[in-house]
Amino acid sequence: MAFSFLKERPFSREWFGTHALLAGGALVLAFGYSCFMAPYKIVPGGIYGISIVLHHEWGFPIGLAALCFNLPLSLAGMKVLGPRFGMKTFACFLLVALFSDTIPWMLARAGEMDPLDPLGLGDEMLLACIFGGAVMGVGVGMILKTRASSGGTDVLSAMLHRWTRRPMGQLQMMVDSVIVIFGLVMFRDWKVPMYSWLAIFVMGKTIDAILQGFSNEKTFFIISDKAEELRRFILDSMKRGGSIVPVEGMYRRDSKEMIMTVVSRREMATLQRAIYKIDPRAFVTIIDAKEILGEGFKRLASDE
Repeated sequence: MAFSFLKERPFSREWFGTHALLAGGALVLAFGYSCFMAPYKIVPGGIYGISIVLHHEWGFPIGLAALCFNLPLSLAGMKVLGPRFGMKTFACFLLVALFSDTIPWMLARAGEMDPLDPLGLGDEMLLACIFGGAVMGVGVGMILKTRASSGGTDVLSAMLHRWTRRPMGQLQMMVDSVIVIFGLVMFRDWKVPMYSWLAIFVMGKTIDAILQGFSNEKTFFIISDKAEELRRFILDSMKRGGSIVPVEGMYRRDSKEMIMTVVSRREMATLQRAIYKIDPRAFVTIIDAKEILGEGFKRLASDE
């Protein structure tokens, strides 16, 4: 069954918004590659990690080199996996390649920034890898929000997953690590893999933040003999909702009720104190809620 609700009507408001977000993500990602990674010989895995090495060793334009890898890789991916990556992925890696080569050219034409050190960081590679990883993470997060991919090793990892059945995340890390080691061999500098893996880590955390948001809500799971008193407090005093789930104790197999509710970080201490006052013997589990969508929290929308 095709999920037609995932497709935007061509030239509709949603269609333009999606493609504007895609183009913006490609621009931000290319800026991270060309201004943070490439000038300081940081190899952030992926096709662009290989392209950065080729650029420094043999002078290949970064975007063009990446395009030469991405095109056949994506075509092979479509043959092996089917048309799951779609036209948006093709448009994405074409835009990233174009922007990656255009940005250094524009900086050189402006004459106000050194293309070899566009940010004036000198030998401060730590700043380049941390902020570069964050910038690239923002770009990739924007692209993923459009349900597209920047291509490259994402496609290779998916193909390897089809053949080996190993976890996708593990395969992605293995492929990126091989590329980082390739950078070490070519540049003959032990700082390269250290800064590169740090940049990959920062980029991954930033992607998670972009996709999941910066939520400070906490989810409470409360098992108590005084569930009704706690329910009234949560509803009347805190003006929060929740769910009540019947549970069974493992030791005595006695039936109880578990309250599940979500509160903000500011309300967390209030609820903890109330639980202690109402039922000091209650069993409580508190976990971070990555993202809460729905009434009373973040609006449920496809673009947020």
